[in-house]
Amino acid sequence: MALRYVERFATTRGRLTDYLGRKIRERGWNDGAAAAPADPAELAQRMADLGYVDDRAFAEQRAAAMQRRGLGARRVAGAFREAGIDEGDADSVAPAIADRAVESALAFARRKRIGPYGSGEGDRKLHDKQLGAMLRAGHRFDLARKIVATPPSDDPESIDFG
Repeated sequence: MALRYVERFATTRGRLTDYLGRKIRERGWNDGAAAAPADPAELAQRMADLGYVDDRAFAEQRAAAMQRRGLGARRVAGAFREAGIDEGDADSVAPAIADRAVESALAFARRKRIGPYGSGEGDRKLHDKQLGAMLRAGHRFDLARKIVATPPSDDPESIDFG
């Protein structure tokens, strides 16, 4: 079951452990006294040792994909926790996430027509709404505030948002 799962899906040790535990419970294999059930965490670790599961590569790919969609570091970190990626692997990917923070925020602003990509001068209520959207997308407050405050007439590539 573990081999079939990892051949079909990009996964982490945490997700594989959860999947195997759920399948063992669903099939009732942990109720029998005849044989001890396999340990899902041990099987997931064995798959990682064999190279079928690589949490760091998964984290790098997931972070890059999320940042291309315009999501910020907090949202990426939440996705890592949900996927069961341990802190060591998440910390090793953190510098790359920080390097792409401005690109990601501008991609989100472009997609949602915020700040320099907006249609015109907005009122305070619209700015607050746009700032909230950027914060929910996981971007830093100072970066989101700078992007929202940028007028549409300015070229975003010429502005230093760092």
